[in-house]
Amino acid sequence: MIDTTKQGPIGIFDSGYGGLTVFRKIKDALPLYDYIYLGDNARVPYGTRPFEEVYDFTKACVFKLFELGCNLVILACNTASAKALRTIQQHDLPPGKKVLGVIRPTTESIHQYTKTNEVGVLATQGTVLSESYKIEITKFHPEIKVYQHACPLWVPLVEKNEISGETASKIVQRDIAQLLGQSPQIDTLILACTHYPLLLPLICQHTPSDIQILPQGRLIAHSLDDYFNRHPEVEEACSKNNRMCFFTTDNPLDFEEKAAIFFGEKVHAQYISV
Repeated sequence: MIDTTKQGPIGIFDSGYGGLTVFRKIKDALPLYDYIYLGDNARVPYGTRPFEEVYDFTKACVFKLFELGCNLVILACNTASAKALRTIQQHDLPPGKKVLGVIRPTTESIHQYTKTNEVGVLATQGTVLSESYKIEITKFHPEIKVYQHACPLWVPLVEKNEISGETASKIVQRDIAQLLGQSPQIDTLILACTHYPLLLPLICQHTPSDIQILPQGRLIAHSLDDYFNRHPEVEEACSKNNRMCFFTTDNPLDFEEKAAIFFGEKVHAQYISV
């Protein structure tokens, strides 16, 4: 059981900046809570790393957040959720600690959006190769067909803040066309990388208007609120002073500069060793 007498902030973990788009939606939906964001920017990207490395890095960062007082940690990273979440949940959690990911909230609710039961997933190479979205959607909704496409250039575009212009437009157009070319019946697109919402204007521009586009942040925020309603003991273990802290394993000044793009406001970051 969680000891609710030792309340702590909600931990948000990502390999870099992308999780800030999820954090923003969570903070907007649940503003009263305290939060600690940890970006493992020194070892980004995770998407091209083998399972063992992603698991080791993710576990180390999760336990750092536990050390900082968090009772609940959210892996706001698709690669970490795909490659590390289940093992951490099954083998590593200390008593009274919880870790949640971003894949299940998306896959559980996808049936609410698709009418044709054909869904496209835009993701990093690591997430596509893990087949986590196919596996999870099939588990919850076996009637839904899932088509995937890796977009290896999208994260670099966002990291360099090249989210508009002709080059970015051509890259986004090409990748969406390749995904939609797998089936004319796809009516819903999952943006299965937390960087991708920053490309949303271009994604909408190159996607037919009758296809729904689902960034994960809003879905995850709604799912967390529902989770708290179903698990009041977890909710009660989360402190509520409306505070935020940001940590990075890399240069804090670099983090602050880019984080403002993802989070939508200026942040103050501190270096942390993991």
